[in-house]
Amino acid sequence: MATIVPFKGLRYNPEIVENLAAVVTPPYDVIGVAAQDCYYEKHPYNIIRLEYGKTFQEDDDNNNRYTRSANYFMAWLEKKVLTPEPEPAIYLYEQEFTIEGERRIRSGYICAVQLEQYEKGIVLPHEQTLPKHKVDRLDLMRACRANFSPIFGLYSDPGAAVTGTLRDVAKGSPDAKFTDEKGEMHRLWVVKNSEAIKGVQQLMADKQIFIADGHHRYETALNYKSERENSGISNGQPAYNFVMMTLVNLYDPGLVVLPTHRLVKNVQETYLSNFPEKLKEIFTLEEYHSLSYKEKLTNFLEELALRGRDDSGTRPHRHVFGMYISGKLYFASLNDENQLGNLMQADKSVDWQGLDVSVLHSLILEKYLGIGEELRARDDHITYSREEEGALAAVDKGEFQIAFFLNPTLVEEVTNVAANGEKMPQKSTYFYPKLITGLVINSLD
Repeated sequence: MATIVPFKGLRYNPEIVENLAAVVTPPYDVIGVAAQDCYYEKHPYNIIRLEYGKTFQEDDDNNNRYTRSANYFMAWLEKKVLTPEPEPAIYLYEQEFTIEGERRIRSGYICAVQLEQYEKGIVLPHEQTLPKHKVDRLDLMRACRANFSPIFGLYSDPGAAVTGTLRDVAKGSPDAKFTDEKGEMHRLWVVKNSEAIKGVQQLMADKQIFIADGHHRYETALNYKSERENSGISNGQPAYNFVMMTLVNLYDPGLVVLPTHRLVKNVQETYLSNFPEKLKEIFTLEEYHSLSYKEKLTNFLEELALRGRDDSGTRPHRHVFGMYISGKLYFASLNDENQLGNLMQADKSVDWQGLDVSVLHSLILEKYLGIGEELRARDDHITYSREEEGALAAVDKGEFQIAFFLNPTLVEEVTNVAANGEKMPQKSTYFYPKLITGLVINSLD
């Protein structure tokens, strides 16, 4: 089902850029203003100038972040700061990182994937997108005609045959290796062996791809493809029919999903008044009685994880959330799990209804705080965060009214919902670590 092809990736020239750690960044959507400034200062050829350029008050149609990105891109190609692979390749990619004190390795490969409409069931989304982010990415793609960062995709391969095929030919020292600012190790092998590539293509031919991260960029690539097709200019199988992806096996031992918590603001007083008591209609509230909860937040989150799992510790059992409001920290647990189907939207599947994020959004944010889907899409009421201590501090400062803490969504929940043709609420997953931006670039010309 999935069509993957090798491509002549653009990579930093080691004769000009000796240390890749100085020129790569995380994905644009996790970079704040301070980090953006830092990457600008880090190196004159840092990928930030292409992927997520600065904006200025004097910007206009002829001089803006997108035109500047295009100018940098063209100049770096002319100066051979970026050089193309001499022949099409697939890139075996490893990320070695530490999570909860354990060192782990996530393996995947970078390739070009043929763009398919979701309705075909070949490439499947799992999260909703916001229009304004797609406008930004489309303007960048129009200006530069390239993919600067890969979309993160998942596929099912219990026997790890795909990565095994690549490892058989990608022996010896990696073609690129560096340690980033977080202490994560990145290793890249360039695979040009035609038989190995053909083997990978055959193995992938009957597989679906689930988008783990990069929904906005994938949908932007579909829109860009449509624009280029309508221009009437094509040459063979155009590069814009494909998008750069890093594909990771669902069964890879290094695949980690972390939770994304919710910070809530701008809730009307009519909803906030006596909110905890109203919540008790369908939830049980238990105050966390530690007098020094801020120092023991780790213990609270560990207990939250235990409360949300069954006896085997492998599957969600109860829908339980952490909640911080008015200086108090609570566990909020659904009273009757058997009534979930009657409480949730009837037009949704059992898989969707059973997601923690679905329950939180439908039965707490919407039902008791008045934050429906339309308001959630505006970004005026909810901020997403991975920082637990920072979330508590933000509520204490009055920047937000409530913080909700979640357990992570399981990978099988992601794929089940996607296979049903449904989408989770935005920011339902956080695949850790993020893919690096700037390791390989895909030109669309």
